[in-house]
Amino acid sequence: MMNVHNMMEEVVAQRVNSLYEQIKNAKAKWLSCDCENCRLDAISYVLNRVPAKYIVSGRGVTHAASSGIDSQLKADIDAVGLEGIRIVSETKRPFHTQPRKACQVTKESDSPLFNFPTFAGTVLDGSTFEPLSGATVVLKLDDKNAEMVDKTWTNPSKTYQTTNGTYTFWPKSVTATSVGETKNFHFTVEVSADGYTPSAYSFDIAVTSKNEIIDELDSTISIKIRNIVLFKEDIKNDME
Repeated sequence: MMNVHNMMEEVVAQRVNSLYEQIKNAKAKWLSCDCENCRLDAISYVLNRVPAKYIVSGRGVTHAASSGIDSQLKADIDAVGLEGIRIVSETKRPFHTQPRKACQVTKESDSPLFNFPTFAGTVLDGSTFEPLSGATVVLKLDDKNAEMVDKTWTNPSKTYQTTNGTYTFWPKSVTATSVGETKNFHFTVEVSADGYTPSAYSFDIAVTSKNEIIDELDSTISIKIRNIVLFKEDIKNDME
């Protein structure tokens, strides 16, 4: 496996943390929290909006160190960083004050495990077929709310305009009796929104147990759930 690293991770982390300290020293009233989880959210916000700089060897590190980060890029990072800090401060996630360990995937026993992929889907308005924000999405496993891998994943989840009506889940691993055991799991996605008729979609996936826990996201291992369309209650009534 190639050891590819984005050196911008360290650069952005350093500058965002520096911004937090400057804002704290200035006693800015709008800064409501600077806990580790909020800082990581702000760093992620910036990393998704600045160009990556990948290195694969010591030579790459040497080249990057010699060329440095130009002043314009630093200014861009600071501008996006300030924007990210403001947004995170205004929309803190419920788990943000919890210890970082509670926000990380952990293995609670030495037993084999069924590791699940992430699930992603989109909710659409039945009249316009545009992404619908403000919908509540619940993922159920065998008719019970599925437990998530850690506190950073919520169930129920919400859809937002900024994410184009998309929701994601990462269910917590389930204990198996032996390695190599294959089992079918039945999931149901239930979607509701004010003024709309609720809808649901069920699906099954087969998972083979392993003697390890998957604790890092892999975007290539994900299940795309078909679009779920919600119709306004008055339109649904007219159709009937």
